[in-house]
Amino acid sequence: MFIRFALLPVIFALTLSTCRRHSTLASTAQAASPPPAASASPAAASKPGSAPTSQQSSATITAGSPTKPGGKVVVDQTAQVIIFCYHRLVDKVRYPGTEITPAMFEQQMKSLKDRGITVIGMQDFLAWRRSEKNIPPRCAIITFDDGWKSQYEVAWPILKKLGYPVTMFIYTEGVRGASLGGGEAITWEQLADMRDNGVDIQAHSATHQDLREGHTVMVIDPDRKRTKKKLTGAEYEQWLQNEVVGCKTLLEQRLAIKVNCFAVPFGNYNDHVKEMARKTGYEAMFTVYGQPITFNTPMDSVGRYAIEANKPKVFEDAMKMIASSSGGANAVAAVGAADLQSEPAEGSTVRTALPLIKANLSSLGAVDPASVQMRVSGLGVVPASFDPKTGMVSYQVTQKLRDKSCTVIISAKAADGKKVEAHWTFGVEESGAPAGSTSPSASPKK
Repeated sequence: MFIRFALLPVIFALTLSTCRRHSTLASTAQAASPPPAASASPAAASKPGSAPTSQQSSATITAGSPTKPGGKVVVDQTAQVIIFCYHRLVDKVRYPGTEITPAMFEQQMKSLKDRGITVIGMQDFLAWRRSEKNIPPRCAIITFDDGWKSQYEVAWPILKKLGYPVTMFIYTEGVRGASLGGGEAITWEQLADMRDNGVDIQAHSATHQDLREGHTVMVIDPDRKRTKKKLTGAEYEQWLQNEVVGCKTLLEQRLAIKVNCFAVPFGNYNDHVKEMARKTGYEAMFTVYGQPITFNTPMDSVGRYAIEANKPKVFEDAMKMIASSSGGANAVAAVGAADLQSEPAEGSTVRTALPLIKANLSSLGAVDPASVQMRVSGLGVVPASFDPKTGMVSYQVTQKLRDKSCTVIISAKAADGKKVEAHWTFGVEESGAPAGSTSPSASPKK
């Protein structure tokens, strides 16, 4: 009897140890198992004909990614991405700066597949930049700005047919029923439908106006009365807060989504706008100054190719740029504009549409003179001259720059064979016109 009672504590201790071991193993197994992919709606994965969600496409891409010991993804930093920006699809183009026919849009989308360019989702791109997953060597991202109903009724069916993901940049006062949302605007219900089927929805400000201080903007009162004012100081800061932060908050509340990208209206921004976007929690800020995106491209000024009916060459130029991608070869080393002593300088504004563009490449070390190339937005490759003795590359613009902002991309091959690349953006204001006087103002969608 004594022995039986003496053994009881031993048996109890063994039982407790076994239970704890099972509990620990279960916890370990649960931690090792990947969590189920998040989805905006349970129906998103089961609806026939729906575009692949970012989570679905992410799983496909990650599956083939090599891993380091410990399970960390080995990211290919030589991959490149081109991002397209579309607006409205119409059968009869009246405003070629923001419109394109459905036939041309579908043709361009098919061309991506025919040329072996993989269309990926925005969140896949961001995960690659965070070194969390791989993407194919040559990729494209499709984005739509503003929020027109033709994006839902015309563009989206084409994208679903091809199996392409898409990102929508929405300015909230332009949604149907809001102060600037007319009959051609998209509705909250349509946006919710797109969300439920895997479409990525992001922010494009509240009223779609130039966000820089000192410009005359249209202020919308609570009773929807519109007043044009030049905002400065605290009044400007409050307005900017609503444009950058308020639109994000409204999209997240109305659609129960996470917004982490911001497309700046018209491509007009400065360091203050970028800083507010960063503090607001945006992971990336997008412009309309097209360029191939590399692993080192600054995330606060990601360039997109704006596709317009009157500039079909833009799409072809983008395709040529990605076709000559160094994917799988040596990585592209991004060089800061400040290191080039560029003129016009980064963020400056010139008073002529025919500026002299130049940069000093001495900081790059020895480069192959024959490899030096300059690209100018709206013009493409230009016949720039390069002096190996001084390291100066220059080009006198002979064809007037039509856009208010100009992006310059300079590339060359270094002595070790690696490609080096730098880009910067400057503003263009014709002499005689006060800065900012020609900036488009918000207007309702008709």
